[in-house]
Amino acid sequence: MTQDDFVTRWKTLEDTLAERFGKTPNMEAILFLIGVQELQKFKKKYSKEQKQDLMHVAVCTLLSQGGYYNFEGLDKEGWPHFKEISPVPKMGLQEQEQFLKEYVLAYFDL
Repeated sequence: MTQDDFVTRWKTLEDTLAERFGKTPNMEAILFLIGVQELQKFKKKYSKEQKQDLMHVAVCTLLSQGGYYNFEGLDKEGWPHFKEISPVPKMGLQEQEQFLKEYVLAYFDL
């Protein structure tokens, strides 16, 4: 995929989410949305710790697409748990964001 292709697909995702939620979400908000989707327990309020946990669930879910994590199952409260199978390559901050964004696009099938 070319950089132009990537930028176009990311803009499409941002526009779609902005239309649905009323504003363009940042990466943390997108991870939160994915985490909530994966948890399948929708509440009006989440604690700060729960929000962090939801973003962690999202990252593990995204990286499981690349074989870095494997879903192990749900705990007694229904939270998903993952096991690291392969270490994520070391990279700079911009590279990390691009890396995650590519998995986000795959998650939303864009």
